[in-house]
This record gives sequence, structure tokens and C-alpha cells, in this order.
Amino acid sequence: MSDNYAIEIAGVKRELRLFEVKPGLKIAILNILGDTELVQAAAQALAKRIADLNFDIIVTAEAKSIPLAYALSTEMKKPYVILRKSYKPYMGAALKAETLSITTGQPQVLILDEKDRALVKGKKVLIVDDVISTGSTLQGMRMVLDKAEATISGEAAILTEGDRAQWMHIISLGHLPLFTD
Repeated sequence: MSDNYAIEIAGVKRELRLFEVKPGLKIAILNILGDTELVQAAAQALAKRIADLNFDIIVTAEAKSIPLAYALSTEMKKPYVILRKSYKPYMGAALKAETLSITTGQPQVLILDEKDRALVKGKKVLIVDDVISTGSTLQGMRMVLDKAEATISGEAAILTEGDRAQWMHIISLGHLPLFTD
């Protein structure tokens, strides 16, 4: 089996490295950090797919999807909020939810800063992620937004991964298979 997976996203071709998450199972890693060409193309393509969606603000989780949230925010002229993975004292009365990360296999906390609570409370939110695989980060984002009294209008990602049927409601630009030995 090759150590890479060729894919085209919004007209941009990339070779994604395969990463073993457990014995006999590999996933293709999409890392958009620093890939301005791909981020811009994906944001423009996603903006077209969500043009008719009614939402006030974009929410994503730290860190790899931050460039996408920013670019989509610029395209759609909507603000964005980042759910952080560690608490800092300046965050005040933050809201938290815990998930399990597929890439690290460790629990991960998602935190909504107190100042951002006011931005999402009572608002219609678009959740954005780079890749949705197991849905654990997505579930964590949903839990935090529920605590913040926001309404989720839609969920979008550059790619989904794994069981395609599970992600039919996700607005995405493509799908990644799982790689088994």
C-alpha cells in the first residue's frame, strides 16, 4: 500500500500522507496549516455550498481548521469563534466539553471563552471543521454550543472520512476512505 493518498479538493490536488491510528487502520491526513492555496479554494467552494444557509456566526475547534474558519469568515462576511483546547485565566467563566481525539487517542477539552459566549448565545451557528472522521470533535462542539444556548444551523467540513452514510448531513467537498491492511 502506498504511503500517500492522492486527492483533488476544489480543483487543488494534494498527496495526503497515510497515518496509522491503530494496528491495521490508517487514515489520510489533511493538514491545511500553511496551505493558503488549498484553504482559499476550499473556503470559496464551501461558501458556494452554504450560500443559502441561514447563520450568524462560524464556530470551529482549535487548531487545524482555524485557517478555514478565517477564510470562510472573509468569504461570507460573518464573524468566527474558535473553541480552544486549553483554559487560560483570561477566558473567565468559560464553557467546556470533553471529547476523544482520533489522531491522539486522548481526551480533548473544547472551551468557549467567556467573551465569545455572548457572541453565540441565541445565534444561529455554522460549525466548521477540516475533516470529520469519528465525529468526536463535532460532538464536543455541539455540546459546548448547546450549553451556550446557540442554535446549530449547519455543519460543514472540507472532507468527511469513514462511514459516508453517517456524514450525509455534513456539507463537504469530498470524502476520505479508511485504509485497512
